[in-house]
Amino acid sequence: MGIVGIILKQLFLKPATNKFPAKYAPASIIQFLDKVTKGELKLIPPIPVPPQFRGKIAYDREKCSGCKLCVKICPTRAIEFIPEEKKVKIFISRCCFCAQCVEICPVDALAMTDEFLLSTYDKYADDLILQ
Repeated sequence: MGIVGIILKQLFLKPATNKFPAKYAPASIIQFLDKVTKGELKLIPPIPVPPQFRGKIAYDREKCSGCKLCVKICPTRAIEFIPEEKKVKIFISRCCFCAQCVEICPVDALAMTDEFLLSTYDKYADDLILQ
């Protein structure tokens, strides 16, 4: 089957996505565990994160030298420089997880973690801004 055939086939498929688990979280963990014990519910182990996965950025403020290389290379302008402190502020909600900032950092102040559950209604929430 050629590429056009594959595209046409997928065009009419019903979307199949995993529902976000927080929406279906139990009101009481004790009731949830009782149901697991009775066999009414099944625990599904977390999916292992593949090697070199690019999740949420980790920022070591103490290591940061204030060189601004990460600010210059960021394609989405997710990193801003704070001149008074000579440190950076990272807006995770703007990040495209390309890891260019991690690669260019001369002092290894930035790293990619395996954290990927970043859904929120507030793109400026405290846990989505690193300082």
